[in-house]
Amino acid sequence: MEQHIFGVAEVNNLVKLLLDGEPMLQNICVRGELSNYKMYPSGHHYFTLKDAEGALRCVMFKGAAMKLRFRPENGMKVIAQGRITVFPRDGAYQLYCNTLTPEGVGDLAVAFEQLKAKLYAEGLFDQAHKKPLPPYPERIAVVTSSAGAAVHDMIRILRRRYPIAKVILLPVRVQGAEAPPEIAGAIRYANRWKVGDLIITGRGGGSMEDLWAFNDERVARAIYDSELPVISAVGHEPDVTISDFVADVRASTPSNAAEIAVPDQADLLRWLRGAGERMSQSEAARLETLRQRLELLASKRVMTNQLAYVQDKRMELVHLQQRVGDLSGALVARKREKFSMLSASLDAMSPLKVLGRGYAMAQNETGGILKSYRDVAAGDRVSVTLGEGGFHCTVDKPYAKENAK
Repeated sequence: MEQHIFGVAEVNNLVKLLLDGEPMLQNICVRGELSNYKMYPSGHHYFTLKDAEGALRCVMFKGAAMKLRFRPENGMKVIAQGRITVFPRDGAYQLYCNTLTPEGVGDLAVAFEQLKAKLYAEGLFDQAHKKPLPPYPERIAVVTSSAGAAVHDMIRILRRRYPIAKVILLPVRVQGAEAPPEIAGAIRYANRWKVGDLIITGRGGGSMEDLWAFNDERVARAIYDSELPVISAVGHEPDVTISDFVADVRASTPSNAAEIAVPDQADLLRWLRGAGERMSQSEAARLETLRQRLELLASKRVMTNQLAYVQDKRMELVHLQQRVGDLSGALVARKREKFSMLSASLDAMSPLKVLGRGYAMAQNETGGILKSYRDVAAGDRVSVTLGEGGFHCTVDKPYAKENAK
């Protein structure tokens, strides 16, 4: 009997048929270490699982890869679930991976630590970025589910503690794939339209899977970018989420967030009563000081005999007026006498008085007074002023006193 000879493609297809027909290989879990992990623009992920004795090629197509909640890294111990088959073109068998889970811990725990490390390195947890809460908020935006018990607890506590504050509910889903974009969108909306003085976001307790929306990077960045202070209130006291690290204030529960957000009206009333008592004591002390000052003033003459005091001051004023009158009269007389003396002196020194006694004053053509024969020359025109009138003349010959003849 002649042996059948197979082509390469036939062999590959036969092996594929055999492998695809083996139920154990259609849903198999394989433990190994990630190696040569690559993500392609197509969205498909290719990697190798290896242990001390062997290696297995694996592929995770885009649809499955999009469901990963952590970032696979080389050297990570994982459990891959999927089916073994052969790629007929090259005859290599490989694992078509449906899920990938870190060994020893869940994928959510790994994803949490990875995102926490990433955001910490970027500075999103720094205290320098934390904003203070307003002491007396007028409006409080609450980003949570409208159906959960958490929102009713928060509203009840807010109204009991600080009823003058207005509570604005921005309802969102807090669980499932749609929750992260809704929560992030509501936080951005509250900031854009300034619907509150602060934001509370959170939900009641649950498993890590239930709380996962508050470990989403989109929610974390929306909280970090918020201009309004944000209180994170997710789950119960032991529950810690990425939102708690980024928020300005972390509350252990939604009820605790409501207590942190507003003051207690009972405390305010006690403070106001105390302030009123302190003001009363202060006023009493001030009035006592004024009373003592009044008693001191009353002991003085101005208060005991006010009429006599005014009369005395009036007499002093009359006396001062008389003195001013006397002094001003004497001063005027002295000034008048001095004026007369100065007038007589000026009159005696007047050139007109001198001319009246037979003297004359000669001036050149520019009005300059001639004091010496050297001030003129023969032929100069000279004006001569007498005690009464004057005349013009022409110099014939200047001469000194000794040449007067």
